[in-house]
Amino acid sequence: MSVADRLDLTLRLVQGSDRVSVTELSQRLGVSEMTVRRDLDALERKGLVRRVHGGAVATRTRAEDAGFSAREPWQAATKDRLGAAVAAMVEPGSRVLLDAGTTTVHVAEHLAARAPLTVAVLSLQAAVRLADRPGIELLVVGGRSRAGEGSLVGPLALRTLESLAFDCFVMSIGGVHGEHGWSEFSLDDAAVKQAGLAQAARTVAVADGTKLGVRAFSQVAPLDAVDTFVTDFAAEDAETHPNGPHTLKALRGAGVPVVLA
Repeated sequence: MSVADRLDLTLRLVQGSDRVSVTELSQRLGVSEMTVRRDLDALERKGLVRRVHGGAVATRTRAEDAGFSAREPWQAATKDRLGAAVAAMVEPGSRVLLDAGTTTVHVAEHLAARAPLTVAVLSLQAAVRLADRPGIELLVVGGRSRAGEGSLVGPLALRTLESLAFDCFVMSIGGVHGEHGWSEFSLDDAAVKQAGLAQAARTVAVADGTKLGVRAFSQVAPLDAVDTFVTDFAAEDAETHPNGPHTLKALRGAGVPVVLA
């Protein structure tokens, strides 16, 4: 396991518990307690955990309360793997709609290798990653930039999407639940995703395992509305993600292929 992946998994284990000890992390990760302490110190410097005697606790910042810049460092190595896996599914020559989010920014980074592509983006951060990349025809969907997120939403964004057709919609998501389907914390973001689903021949949803079993505020669509779901391999580990295996089973039962990266 790389250092970046180990830090990602350490953060998940801390976030998934009220308190986790250095000894528990050492046993779970298969590394020395000294290594665990160094990793926890590194996560604390980023503001992602708080060190306590003998272990660590999560900072308890909820995903829906944290802006893009706060969430961007979370599980960065995992999101980069997901980004590479999703980009590999995009055929050169395609017309792609790329959703907003910290994971889809990593998709944007890897899409340049799939050129030529026409890519319409729903986030300012993705636009920056794709601007002036050889073989990428970049379209920035109009709309209002949501404060703290840089996601493009509102009536102008919806009207623009309704006038276009895409081969593939790469959709990020706030939560996916076995009974309640795909959902988002923001009504505006949910509306844009619904428009993207309607205008695309194929939808690839992507999210790290922390989103599994989550029912956010606004429902986007039922489980079978997407064609493929890409998540990380840790989603199958009930110790890391208690709701992961159940949600993956529900997705497969709904006929949605699941790709673990």
